[in-house]
Amino acid sequence: MYKHFFKRFFDILFSLLILLILSPVLLIVAIAIKIDSKGPVIFKQKRIGRKGKVFNIYKFRSMCVNAEHTGSGVYSGKDDARVTRVGKFLRATSIDELPQAVNILKGDMSFIGPRPPLTYHPWPIEEYTDEQKKMFDVRPGITGWAQVNGRKGVEWHDRIKLSVWYVEHLTMWLDIKIFFLTFFKVLSNADNENVGATVRNDEKMHSSEVEQAQEPVNK
Repeated sequence: MYKHFFKRFFDILFSLLILLILSPVLLIVAIAIKIDSKGPVIFKQKRIGRKGKVFNIYKFRSMCVNAEHTGSGVYSGKDDARVTRVGKFLRATSIDELPQAVNILKGDMSFIGPRPPLTYHPWPIEEYTDEQKKMFDVRPGITGWAQVNGRKGVEWHDRIKLSVWYVEHLTMWLDIKIFFLTFFKVLSNADNENVGATVRNDEKMHSSEVEQAQEPVNK
């Protein structure tokens, strides 16, 4: 009952509350981004969602425009020059994720679930094993079991295992636990920096695919 009804009910309720109550904050952030650097306020990126459906994930833009053609490509680490001044604050506080309330309202995402991967990273959906594809049985989330068990430092094979475990053990109490663990992670800014590539056999990515990335993939 929770998985198929109440979880979606709470997603709709709280996403509406966020958009209504935090609308002044969202407006201030949007203005700050426009003043700080050229480019759109909202960054859109193709991600893989429930049942393998591709959707546009929304974030506040935290990097300079055309960041994919400069710097370290897919991975964004500490002191990345492509991150704007406002962007550094948005990332440290995870405020850049707030526009995903719209994704939740649309039904693309949930507050809690496996973090949606890029369409090409860590690898195309055709290359996921049947076991790994279980992570796509539920809506992806803003935060999830993998994020509270290492966040950006977890290698993708292990991250997917954690996501599959979440899908197989999904309950309201597990979601509540993840919510509070996420809250403390955000407050302490723990595990919120890339420490290097987090995909074994990273050479499977083509250079043309790497150039497509504009924002860090480990979020």
